[in-house]
Amino acid sequence: MLVAGSTWAEPLMKAGLWEMRIEKQVMDGQDMTAAIAAAQAELQKMMANMPPERRKQMEQAMGGKGIAPIAGGGSANASRVCISPEMAARDKPVAMPDGRCEPAKTQRSGNRIVFELNCQGLVGKGESVITGDSVSSRMDMTMSDARGKHEMHMESRMNYLGPDCKGLKPLDQIAREMQAPGRK
Repeated sequence: MLVAGSTWAEPLMKAGLWEMRIEKQVMDGQDMTAAIAAAQAELQKMMANMPPERRKQMEQAMGGKGIAPIAGGGSANASRVCISPEMAARDKPVAMPDGRCEPAKTQRSGNRIVFELNCQGLVGKGESVITGDSVSSRMDMTMSDARGKHEMHMESRMNYLGPDCKGLKPLDQIAREMQAPGRK
């Protein structure tokens, strides 16, 4: 996921609720976009068949993680995230919601932000273009895990839905909670 904002003259991004849609995700040369869409559609179908009180519990639990599926089905590969006023005013993209990976280098030119990541297990580069109520992002990354190195390309788009996050916690608040002492 990529979220970008700016501290120059005027923030490029607005605080509030955003819909994020993964438009393309390729892992090790294999297009995963359809598989991810199918998994999300299955989750939405499962939630639609739950009793209303259980569905509400599930939606609240997922919303507490900073990313919520679109209620009532929505579209595949789409979720909602809350951007705090502090995040909207930042001059760096947030590559990971848990705050573990900050961009090592960023450069802004107008409404375009180019960045590089160099974090434990993740190296990459990307760019975001912010136009009004929309953010288009592209990232190319190399991730390392116990099974080796994996190449990933991701393209996403975010659209602003409004200032009310509808109970969804902002991503930076979740990152602080995850990094708090005593957290397992």
